[in-house]
Amino acid sequence: MATPTATKRLAKEYEALTKSPTPYITAHPSETNILEWHYVLTGPPETPYEGGQYWGALTFPSNYPYAPPAIRMHTPSGRFQPSTRLCLSISDFHPKSFNPAWGVSTILNGVLSFMTSEEMTTGSVRASSQECKIFAARTRWWNSTGGGSTNRVIPGVSNSNSRGVGAIKAGDGGAKFRKEWPELDKSNWEYMQERRIDPATGNVAPEQTSCTPTATALRRVPAANTSRAGAVVGGAQVARVAGQSWFGRHKYYVAGAILFSYVVLARILRDSSEL
Repeated sequence: MATPTATKRLAKEYEALTKSPTPYITAHPSETNILEWHYVLTGPPETPYEGGQYWGALTFPSNYPYAPPAIRMHTPSGRFQPSTRLCLSISDFHPKSFNPAWGVSTILNGVLSFMTSEEMTTGSVRASSQECKIFAARTRWWNSTGGGSTNRVIPGVSNSNSRGVGAIKAGDGGAKFRKEWPELDKSNWEYMQERRIDPATGNVAPEQTSCTPTATALRRVPAANTSRAGAVVGGAQVARVAGQSWFGRHKYYVAGAILFSYVVLARILRDSSEL
């Protein structure tokens, strides 16, 4: 249970955030527990996370602001392990270094700054820029479907044979996100419907007739120098190919060429010995 000091402080910070929003950051306390906050970070321009929708949570101690919150990011980003406590100087991993003057805005700006850096810590992962762009392109789908675990369908888009490719185990179908962010969830479903994204897979459904320019763009595999991911289809495959060497991508062709050369050379040597 929050102390009166913590309750007063967090209520004041929510009021300040509402009146003066911070760029790329949205946050609010849970309706039932002021110590539990939910945030959404929007990936800043000119970063691998551009346009991504990153949902996470702050869990404040009862004696806040004299101790820092636990920080988690639920949405897969290629930067943090989903729903894992992050070891940052502003998190509960380092209570002695926390400054009571720091508030929610300072904390979330710190998370965003760390996210767009290359520094590693407990709870962080290392992915290529291309992989992070692919994660960014799938964030809206992931948040509102629980990673494909939803039972909701989009008429004309959902595939009855879909088995939830890429879905998280024991997913909640996006219920928690929908509860905390109903307006964003509604916008995400409109986004998926417009782009014909299958809720079960996160892939763009094939057009029945002709492809719209938007759907065509989403099907393209993003080039290495694109500023943001324009494709949702085959995201995992693109990530794998992007991280492979030339030999890794063509190893079967190389093996076939070596085998063919061996057979030809053996036949030439055999014919020579018979002469």
